[in-house]
Amino acid sequence: MKNFALILMSLLMVCCTKDDEVKAATVQEAGKTLVVYYSYTNNCHEIMTSLTSQIEADVMRIEPADKTQKYEANNYAIGTALLNAIKAVPNDAASYPAIDPVSITDLSQYQNIIIVTPLWWSQMAAIMQTYLFNYGAQMAGKHVALIVSSHSSGISGVVADAERLVKNVTWMGDALWINASNHSNRASLIQNWLPTLNFAEKQTTMSKMYITINGQTQDVTLVDNQATKTLIEKLQQAPVTVTLNSSGGFEIWGALGFSLPTSNEQINAQPGDVILYSGSNICIFYGTNSWSYTRLGKIDGLSESELRTFLKAGESNISVTLSLSNTTAVNSVRSTGKQNGVYYSLNGQKVANPSKGIYIMNGKKVIL
Repeated sequence: MKNFALILMSLLMVCCTKDDEVKAATVQEAGKTLVVYYSYTNNCHEIMTSLTSQIEADVMRIEPADKTQKYEANNYAIGTALLNAIKAVPNDAASYPAIDPVSITDLSQYQNIIIVTPLWWSQMAAIMQTYLFNYGAQMAGKHVALIVSSHSSGISGVVADAERLVKNVTWMGDALWINASNHSNRASLIQNWLPTLNFAEKQTTMSKMYITINGQTQDVTLVDNQATKTLIEKLQQAPVTVTLNSSGGFEIWGALGFSLPTSNEQINAQPGDVILYSGSNICIFYGTNSWSYTRLGKIDGLSESELRTFLKAGESNISVTLSLSNTTAVNSVRSTGKQNGVYYSLNGQKVANPSKGIYIMNGKKVIL
């Protein structure tokens, strides 16, 4: 009996170790993940718990500002009225029910976002629609997945709502439907669903751009679209310096000097957003504005007041340099013939046989 117990303990230790190693490897290889959910009947809370027992992720719960509402009251009249208000004017913030302030307002640190939401009468719950209306634009360029809880109704309407509210993202895979008949099996459903998803890997240097103003440099996390791909190709040749001016009390903007591909949509621009306007103008926001733009990225880690200082809000003729390397110590360019030494491209890559162009050598920009 003692020998049997020892053997059993050894087997359990091996199994647990393998599971931990697989989970650790998955977390190490994948980008950072956020699970955002709303739960009215507690079903989505239970789904979130089952999900986060299988992956490493931050969690944020969405709550309505008015917690006294009984959405099912009067034969679902209250919930239906909320949904009808959204359907009537879907682009107006006033159409959406108020929610509590969220605990995470900057999504730039996340590469993967999993949305867990209830279905209300064949549509996405109005409370989650409010959150996605307010923050869906920040998900541009990220990998997004969807889990829908319903009693028995199909989820195609919820998927359509998600695609309307969250644009320019990579959907990681098909939405997972968990209903009354299989809710008790949610852990195994999630376990089988997760391997079908295309999680984003950790960000690479090519997802970053740098903005330098008056010797100060800030990171910009770029979204993944054709405009940013073209911009990266341009910046790989050389940094671009533009002259921007304050406008409207919410941005600095001006001409890039070249055009980028557009994928315009109505965007509620927020402080820190870097936006393409009319294909050839760059706008950097320290306030808010709603217009038809193409999103480029977002400045990381600055408060609104810090952004105003960095961007020289209210001033004119602001010299702004866009680059792919943080080389603020390099202030001049000199023309030179090819010399002995190590040459680097402007995005920091070593170049064995440089041809004509601008390079970095010994901490200085040189022209060959």
